[in-house]
Amino acid sequence: MRYSAFSLAREALRGHRGWTPAWRDAQPKARYDVVVIGGGGHGLATAYYLAKTYGLTDVAVLEKDWIGSGNAGRNTTIIRSNYLLPGNLPFYELSMKLWEGLERDLNYNAMISQRGVLNLYHSDAQRDAFARRGNAMRMHGVDAELLDAAAVRRMLPFLDFDAARFPIQGGLLQPRGGTARHDAVVWGYARAASALGVDIVQNCEVVGMIRVGGRIVGVETTRGPIRASKVAISVAGNSSRVGGMAGLRLPIESHVLQAFVTEAVKPVIPGVVTFGAGHFYISQSDKGGLVFGGDLDGYNSYAQRGNLPTVEDVCEGAMALMPRIGRVRILRSWGGVVDMSMDGSPIIDRTPLDGLYLNAGWCYGGFKATPAAGACLAHLVACDEPHPLARAYRLDRFATGHTIDEKGMGPQPNLH
Repeated sequence: MRYSAFSLAREALRGHRGWTPAWRDAQPKARYDVVVIGGGGHGLATAYYLAKTYGLTDVAVLEKDWIGSGNAGRNTTIIRSNYLLPGNLPFYELSMKLWEGLERDLNYNAMISQRGVLNLYHSDAQRDAFARRGNAMRMHGVDAELLDAAAVRRMLPFLDFDAARFPIQGGLLQPRGGTARHDAVVWGYARAASALGVDIVQNCEVVGMIRVGGRIVGVETTRGPIRASKVAISVAGNSSRVGGMAGLRLPIESHVLQAFVTEAVKPVIPGVVTFGAGHFYISQSDKGGLVFGGDLDGYNSYAQRGNLPTVEDVCEGAMALMPRIGRVRILRSWGGVVDMSMDGSPIIDRTPLDGLYLNAGWCYGGFKATPAAGACLAHLVACDEPHPLARAYRLDRFATGHTIDEKGMGPQPNLH
């Protein structure tokens, strides 16, 4: 069924009795051309673009729980392409362009809201760094505006400009940035992929790899073995676990990243705002809740929950940026398991084993990269060569020295 104003009106008159399931809950077959491990946004986007762009419909997406139960539903929904380095900037701009046409492409309301992303700066050095980043963005055709303190005050008058330890001096704005509803993105890709013939198999955990010599020829699952000509790993914080099933030791660490949402308040934050004197970012949902997050918990973990010292640190950043938030009650928090690479940039590449492909190492940037990650991994799987905009995301760059250290923090994953 195609969604439209006509179909909505028709079902309203029929008591909404004619809606069909958005996607097929498929039973696994014994063999596929391609198996994608991971039913989050990246895995579903990969399957969708394999079917849509390359005509590969004999594809299965295997998810150990329900689709979107992992990091896809555990982020702060921010989309942007305000990067600095040439290895990252064109890729994330591709993602931004795909976001802008995604709802029409999928025929699904992903609640994409391009309200702008503003990165605040608090010193002359930060201003110069943001000016450099803004110039790099504009050289690649990406929108960027460097604002002074007066312009930021007109946009966000409720911030602490004068009494703070780190007074706000200005900010770098990407007007096209914003947010998207993470659950809706997953559902939209699942529906569109299923309509093209992709099997979406839930409650099917991969527990091993089927290997013949130096080639992966399938996977062992809790629902039996499934053979495949090609297998793609797209499991975020569990990348090291799944890679280990194939005997791979990946340059990735898994860390917990917490996020929070408050009770609903009247509209106050027009877009996304990040604090330059600490790691804190905040936006406001359509329901009125303030959605925010900060740093990693600082230790390796596969648990989808965090610790109280990080909660305190994030709340301190919130109070430093906008003291009025202190009267707002936090409703709930959650944790995602993020796959931190050694240089803070992702990996989209073939592995040393034939037939096995890897999409991992997304650190903080996984959700915003969803469309481009799916498109580029689909290109890699279908064509056996990297997408032109993802060539820098090679697995062997840590051995050759071609790292992409966006923040300039060195080879320590938790600092990125």
